[in-house]
This record gives sequence, C-alpha cells and structure tokens, in this order.
Amino acid sequence: MAHQTVSRLFILALFCIGIVLLRLDLLWAGPYFEDGYLGLTQTQLHDKLGLPQAVRDRKSALRVFTYYPITDWDQYFKKVASPENGEDVYTFKRDGIDVRYSFSYTFDPNDHNDQRPLFVRLVDIEFTPPVALNKVPQLVPEFKPSEDATAPVFRSNIMLLFFSGSPSPEARFLVREKGKEALDWSLAFQMFALQGLPDPLTSKAPIDRLEISTQSLPLVKLRQRNTHEPVLNPFSKAFAQQPPPPPAVKKIPVPKYAD
Repeated sequence: MAHQTVSRLFILALFCIGIVLLRLDLLWAGPYFEDGYLGLTQTQLHDKLGLPQAVRDRKSALRVFTYYPITDWDQYFKKVASPENGEDVYTFKRDGIDVRYSFSYTFDPNDHNDQRPLFVRLVDIEFTPPVALNKVPQLVPEFKPSEDATAPVFRSNIMLLFFSGSPSPEARFLVREKGKEALDWSLAFQMFALQGLPDPLTSKAPIDRLEISTQSLPLVKLRQRNTHEPVLNPFSKAFAQQPPPPPAVKKIPVPKYAD
C-alpha cells in the first residue's frame, strides 16, 4: 500500500514538473519570426521597448479606440476591460513621419491564473501622414522585403499582403482560426491604403497602415483567391523595370440627337 502511494506521488510530481517546465518554456520563448515581436510576452516587450506611452482599448470593429495613460490603465481600466484587451502604444518620429506601433495580445486559454502572461499576436503600425509604398522599409525596420520577383505577394483594391520566411509550427499558438493545426503559418506584412490602391500598382501607392501578423499562405491560395490577387513583388527589380502604363485616353463625348 505504501509503495502504491509513493508511486502515485512520484507520478503526480512528474506531472507537475512537466506543467511547470511547459509554462517556463512559454515564458522564456523568444519571438517566433525575424520581426522580433510576435510571440514575445508583454514583459519581454516592455524590456525591449520600455513602458508604452499609452494603452488603447478597441471600442468596436470599426477601429474606434479609447486611449489611456499607462498609470490609469494599470491601476483601474485593465481590471474593467480585461488586460488582453489593452494594446500597448508607442509613437516614433521617423523622417518627419509619425509612426505609431500598437501591440495586441493573446493568452494561453489553458492558463486560468489571474496574472497569466500575455503574448504579442499582432503589431498595428500607422503612418501620419500616409507614405509611399517604397518608403515603408525605411520607416519600419522590421519589414525587410524580398527582392525576388516571385516572392508571394497579394493585393486587393485596398491592401497588399507580403509573406516572409518559413512557417513556424510554434506560431499556431497566436492564431485564432478554426482548423489551424492543419495549416502552416508564416510571418506576414499586410499594408492598407484607405483611399485605395492604384491599378496598375506603383511604388508611389499611398500606405496608411501596416500590420505584422501570422497568416497562412495555403489558406490565402485556396480559400481567399477571389479576394487576394497574386501580383509581382513591388520591391523586385522586375517590378521596377516594367514599362510605365500608357496614359489614359480621354474619350470625346458624342452628342446625341433626337430621332
């Protein structure tokens, strides 16, 4: 009987050690991709960038936010809105452009502790005023576009989507998509033009916002092909060597006469 009790206690101890090691592995893990942010804990992000200048809370799906001083958020508002709903905000001045980084978080759904760690799942970068497409790499050092003409790039009438590097199995942790285990997930840079992208695309296209996130290239190719058109990489030499589009021809209106 005593031997069985000892065995059970030993197994329980091993189980507890395994859980602790798993938690430590999550806490000590670095970023999943070369952007340096996705997968960091909030504490690691603060160690890297310092405390944020503000925290914002999304009020609707239409990008309506309320901004709080960091002290007010920590002392009161995060208890009301839940910590993971607060986005840490950092603002930089680069080449005369206001560049605002906002970090969104997720958490381990199996962790029910009140002080559970938060992990960076998305970086929202806004430009004021909007900037030309070819200037984005200068303003966002995390964005290092490939010069390969065949690099996977997609567009719609208002966005450009760039995939970078190899998939990361660990990055599935950041994804909320159903059936995520069956797909590969990679680092993605998605740019938005609120006034629309020109057709054909040019290197001077105005960009208002950039998101760094985890997306699936197979998902885009298979399920989103009607809304995501593959295009030539705009940072490639082949794109730069394209002949300029022909000037638009103005049609002369033809008068209509009554019969």
